[in-house]
Amino acid sequence: MIPATEVDDRVQIRPITKEDFAYVLKWSKDVTFCTANEWKRNRKEPELHSWWLRCVNQTADDFLRMGIELDHQLIGYADLAHIENHSAELGIAIGDSELWGMGIGYSASRRMMEYASMHLGITVFTAETHETNRRSRKMLENLGFLEVSRMGSEYYLGADTALIQYRVSL
Repeated sequence: MIPATEVDDRVQIRPITKEDFAYVLKWSKDVTFCTANEWKRNRKEPELHSWWLRCVNQTADDFLRMGIELDHQLIGYADLAHIENHSAELGIAIGDSELWGMGIGYSASRRMMEYASMHLGITVFTAETHETNRRSRKMLENLGFLEVSRMGSEYYLGADTALIQYRVSL
């Protein structure tokens, strides 16, 4: 396990590239990651590659996906969705489930929020997670997010689970 104090300096946010596909292919074989992130399992490599190229070439004004690096290796991605009026929804995915719970998501989220604030003028962030995803809930709370509602549910890790919405203003 990586000590939390060491993680922050080793995590970076950067644009995703088509050359990152080897990492994405590896994530697609991590059953825990796929189940938690609603990735279809056993996808054919050409289908996954086409999806990744769409992610890389995506140009919507209200969505941004950046890569999360740990020690110069892509280990996940961070998203800003519904970018509008100085606000955006933050989401992250760490592709290797063996890296979960080490503070990487916290550092990556913080870096993505700093990027969004400096480069896009985002001052209000929202996020949503499953009630049973204690790590995600703790991460959001440590970032200063406050619970604002509990609406809806989704199938998560084998069970229908309530969704919790969060918000933070910088």
